[in-house]
Parts: sequence; C-alpha cells; structure tokens
Amino acid sequence: MVWVVTFLVAAVLIAGAATLFRHSERKSSDPFPVIGDVPDFHFTTQEGKTLSRSDLLGKVWVVDFIFTRCPGPCPMMSARMAEVSRELTKANDVRLVSVSIDPEHDTPEVLSNYAAHLQADPKRWIFLTGPKKEIQDFTTRGMLQALATDPSGIPTHSTRFLVIDREGRIRKTRNLDEPELVQKLLMDIGSLLRDSSPVGSSDTPTAP
Repeated sequence: MVWVVTFLVAAVLIAGAATLFRHSERKSSDPFPVIGDVPDFHFTTQEGKTLSRSDLLGKVWVVDFIFTRCPGPCPMMSARMAEVSRELTKANDVRLVSVSIDPEHDTPEVLSNYAAHLQADPKRWIFLTGPKKEIQDFTTRGMLQALATDPSGIPTHSTRFLVIDREGRIRKTRNLDEPELVQKLLMDIGSLLRDSSPVGSSDTPTAP
C-alpha cells in the first residue's frame, strides 16, 4: 500500500511539473509579447482632424513612419500599406496609421494629396502630422524607432511596421525587407483581432 501511495503521489507531481513546463514553454514562445505602450498623442490627420491615442482604443492598428518627399524606402512602405488596406475593406476594427517625420513640409493638405495618390480610404488609412518636436519624441521615445537627419538635411528613419493591439500596446514589429510581409501583417492583425474584444472607440477620428 505504501508503494502504491508513493507511486500515485509521484505520478501527480510529475504530471503537475509537465503541465507547468508546457505552460512556461507556451508563454516563452508567445509570438505577441507586449513590447511597450503607445504614449498619448494629439496629431492632425490628412483631413485636418485631431486624432489621439484614445480614438484608436478598441482598434487593432499598424503604424509606420514616412514622409512624402522621401527618396528612399517610403514609396515601398506605402505600397505595402496599400496592399494591406485592400485586404481590409470589411475589417471595421482595423486602422492603418502613417506618421510623417517631416511635419514642417507634410501639412494636412500635402498628406491629403499623397493619400489620394495612394487611393487611401481616410476611414481606414490615416496620415498624421504635428509639431516637429512632438513627432520626434513620439517616434523615438514613445515608439522606440530610429530617427535622424543626414548631412543634406534629409530625414532617415525606421522602416519597421508596428502592430498595435486594442489596448494601445505595441505587440509586433515587422521589417520592410521581410519576405511575404503583407501576409505576415495580415496574420498578425487577425491574431490580435481574435485575442481580445473591443474596448470601445469611435470608428472615425474626432473633429478638432
């Protein structure tokens, strides 16, 4: 009887240890760890409206950093965002956000023309501008992305796409040069849409 009891206790302990190990393994391999929180901001859209962090709560969104007179990677980044946008025509809880890191040039009117060239639906794909210092702080300190200016005065910036969850947390980053980037971003978006329920937000940016 002692041996039977000992065996049963050992079996229970082993099963418990295995369960904890599997839980730990799943947790450590979580593809969507929280990287950071998006800080509060109040920027201006291509329609001249004010958009803040709270307006995007309840939405899953993808953000990138571009500028309209960019001679480098920005056209490719915007092309990838356009591909993602075309796949999201029925996704009411998703937003794409492109932040200009050249706000002195990229006024709402300039961004509006840029968005029109890309056939961007303003209800789904939002372009933002604002005070230069606030944009710089948001990009580098808030979103943890590289930003500098080369000797000719041209901004140099991150070519990453950041995937944000419904609670305003950075959950995934993707590089422009990743193979099958659009498909990966769509899968990331889908996973975060299933991950949590909406916390409540308006579908469109608020007016100033």
